[in-house]
Amino acid sequence: IDCAEMTRMCADMMMRRSPLSAEMCAMCAKACEMCAEACMSMPDDAQMMRCAEACRRCAQTCHAMSGMAM
Repeated sequence: IDCAEMTRMCADMMMRRSPLSAEMCAMCAKACEMCAEACMSMPDDAQMMRCAEACRRCAQTCHAMSGMAM
């Protein structure tokens, strides 16, 4: 839930060009990484493996955006 909420908040902040966007993107990346780790703890569940992959991709994007955010 933290990961989903943070990604929504991050997108909102970037659309508003918040001066805190870069920091939020970095925090969002951390939340996504933590979510991916939690999902990976259930390797026999295909849905959790798909979730882990989505979280990893989101984390990579957030890391990239943390350096580009306004």
